[in-house]
Amino acid sequence: MAKSSSLNVRVVEGRALPAKDVGSLGALRLKVRLTEDCVLPSQYYQPLRELLMESVLGPAEEDAASPLAVLEELTSGDCRQELATKLVKLFLGQGLTGPFLDYLTRREVARTTDPNTLFRSNSLASKSMEQFMKLVGMPYLHEVLRPVVSRVFEERKYMELDPCKMDLGRTRRISFKGAPSEEHVREASLGLLTGYLGPIVDAIVGSVGRCPPAMRLAFKQLRQRVEERFPQVEHEDVKYLAISGFLFLRFFAPAILTPKLFDLRDQHADPQTSRSLLLLAKAVQSIGNLGQQLGQGKELWMAPLHPFLLQSISRVRDFLDQLVDVDGKEEAGGPARALVPPSVTVREGYLLKRKEEPAGLATRFAFKKRYFRLSGETLSYSKSPEWQMRSSIPVSHIRAVERVDEGAFQLPHVMQVVTQDGAGAMHTSYLQCKNVNELNQWVSALRKASAPNPDKLASCHPGAFRSGHWTCCLQAERSASGCSRTHSAVTLGDWSDPLDPDAETQMVYRQLLLGRDRLRMKFLEDSNMHTTLEADSGACTDALARQREAAARLLEVLTDLDQAHEEFQQQEQGKVVWGPLRP
Repeated sequence: MAKSSSLNVRVVEGRALPAKDVGSLGALRLKVRLTEDCVLPSQYYQPLRELLMESVLGPAEEDAASPLAVLEELTSGDCRQELATKLVKLFLGQGLTGPFLDYLTRREVARTTDPNTLFRSNSLASKSMEQFMKLVGMPYLHEVLRPVVSRVFEERKYMELDPCKMDLGRTRRISFKGAPSEEHVREASLGLLTGYLGPIVDAIVGSVGRCPPAMRLAFKQLRQRVEERFPQVEHEDVKYLAISGFLFLRFFAPAILTPKLFDLRDQHADPQTSRSLLLLAKAVQSIGNLGQQLGQGKELWMAPLHPFLLQSISRVRDFLDQLVDVDGKEEAGGPARALVPPSVTVREGYLLKRKEEPAGLATRFAFKKRYFRLSGETLSYSKSPEWQMRSSIPVSHIRAVERVDEGAFQLPHVMQVVTQDGAGAMHTSYLQCKNVNELNQWVSALRKASAPNPDKLASCHPGAFRSGHWTCCLQAERSASGCSRTHSAVTLGDWSDPLDPDAETQMVYRQLLLGRDRLRMKFLEDSNMHTTLEADSGACTDALARQREAAARLLEVLTDLDQAHEEFQQQEQGKVVWGPLRP
């Protein structure tokens, strides 16, 4: 269910204050929208997830008749951004972003006749690649751009090439013979701009080894599809433009233009710095376009920069060639992986560790301060960072990572790591963090590292087994089934971009609900189905049958989820008991 409200708030330096304390400093009206939704247990979404996964893993000739293709046709431009974000996160959590992006690329390339318009619209393919870069490439972006962007903010140099916008009074005197002329301002600005652009281009073309492997593989697939579609000599640049259109025009240039939106700065730029960033972003955009539009359009005042831009283009071509020169291929049906590199320490620090309590052991002796290190392979711990004797838990043994109720030990900020040894026995380690921020970060890091693991637990106990019973559900058997569902939500950074496959699939379900009537009319109404589909896609009879089958399967999944939501609402009201998933 959704709720919306409007608030009138007066603001002073970012703090909301009562109107009587503000005086005449102005008013800020905020429109706040709160969306509440019910996310069911994971198994209820599995049929819909399987349909989506089946779409990207199927043969290419069935692309146009897949359930995901039907979903794309039902999605309007306003919802496409949110849908792309949720789908990328969903497939990223399943380790299938490569096949997913390749699927969208095949569809986009197949329906493009003019290479100059390839990926220029806000299609699902364009939006998904853009969101993918933001999700997996932000640390890379920061490493490449932050040094120069920080210099621009700190130095606050005046730069302007457009004579209509020049303010000669804000420019330092070039000589003692008089006020600076437009020519002097242009020359000084050109020197400053190239002084910033040079390091930017150097950082980008020298960043091949730092670009995330998943991005490089995605660009390699993209280039291959474009070369197959436009093999003619006159279209030689298209394979470069397809990649640079994403990497430069939708990633680097927007980050330079608005650094705060990409977490490069904490505050927005002042007007003068914003103008400098705009000029730099325009230059990077021109480089990304491989100079195809230089000297055209209304911005002829950018001409002084053209020699530098043209010199940079050949370096960018070499960079793009190196970027896609990568071995390896994402396993089409493989498990989620690559959220945490195997040998890299992704988190470390002191935690209080408590093993499952043996009989007769006093609680106060059960907690030990240990220094933990987490990599993609092991969770290890010792008495101190320098201690040579270390114990370790293979990450592949982790079956669940969950928070623990505060009442279990009368302690806050406790989490549990449930593992399964080689003999199949389950073990639980309880770890206490110093605050809620650290707790969230450790939980997220452990879930990321263990994302590929099979046989995850569907439920566990949020309490502890003490005094002969579980503190959460009071069951007397230590081996009793868990009384609370487990979770898989993680964050790609410390706080932003959570991966929660159940919530993401719920959003896809909601999107399908909005288009259910169109789905029936477009694909299943016998009276006009044949002519409608032929007009829309020009497909053959077999393709029409496959589209109809995909639509019917989607509608069946929607009906099951509808019923599951109704049962859940009744259960919340105490009318029925929550039952197993229907076959």
